Amino acid sequence: MSLSIVAPLDALQACDLGQAQRAFRAIFTADAQVKLAHPFESLSVDAFCDGALAQLYEAFPDVERRVWISMCAEDTNGALWIGQGGHYAGLFAAPFLDIPPTRRWAHMRFHEFYRVEGGRIVEMQAIWDIPEVMMQAGVWPLSPSLGREMMVPGPMSCDGLQISGDGSRAIQVVSDMLEGLSHNREGEAAMRLDHYWHPRCSWYGPAGIGTARGIKGFRNHHQIPFLNAMPNRVGGKATGHLFASGDYVGFTAWPGMKMTLDGSGWLGIPPVNKDLTMRSLDFWRVDQEGMIRENWVLVDLLHVYDQLGVDVLARMREMTQT
Repeated sequence: MSLSIVAPLDALQACDLGQAQRAFRAIFTADAQVKLAHPFESLSVDAFCDGALAQLYEAFPDVERRVWISMCAEDTNGALWIGQGGHYAGLFAAPFLDIPPTRRWAHMRFHEFYRVEGGRIVEMQAIWDIPEVMMQAGVWPLSPSLGREMMVPGPMSCDGLQISGDGSRAIQVVSDMLEGLSHNREGEAAMRLDHYWHPRCSWYGPAGIGTARGIKGFRNHHQIPFLNAMPNRVGGKATGHLFASGDYVGFTAWPGMKMTLDGSGWLGIPPVNKDLTMRSLDFWRVDQEGMIRENWVLVDLLHVYDQLGVDVLARMREMTQT
């Protein structure tokens, strides 16, 4: 673990806006690229600190950055990455992106990945699960999730903050699994899901898709609708950054997949024959038997909808007009 970089990130657990801004500025290079989920998109360091981060702290004045996965390793190309997953949580006291405040405790899952060069962060790729906040405020304006909506837990092994060691076994399992998924057009048997996924696996998808339990749940509540809607999808490990430490594997890409929505429709949207890209930031945990037991997945769904001509935030504002 690159402790000189991780320590300032750990300091963000409970602090005020000024402390958070100083911590980020201290570990970013001046010209670092900040790539944040829609509607924020690509930002400079100053725009991130004074814009996106300030908006978050204005809405959640006592926000806590609760991390339950923190890992650091080189990807297959030798680049050093830090991957952290957790929740921003606190009192939702003021509007956030016009989402009305609940004035109660609320949470927003994040997956944040940082590329490090020379001891400082030169690139950040991050998805904040904004739809999760909308759902807690009761203003999600689109189709309900097929999976279970909830506050996604950290690792059941409770070791997400103690990740270290050789990740070669874990990354081999995940790489082989991803290779199997590429055979989806040949049917379920060709993907060999039961060879890689534990029978009691949990797939923690983003708000708007939800969490699925077991291979059958993963198939029914995410994979089958996804593949039926976009059968020509391409991407995965070849287009992103895969890295591992201990039993954990991280993946980040901006974007990670390309596809055409021309199948059966997806998330309530009919097949519109539109090309789109998808950002997906993931963590996997491989158990001692070499099976994938947990998979945390965040997809920038607001960006997907935006490419299809659906302005989710505008639709939400229509719901909340008085």
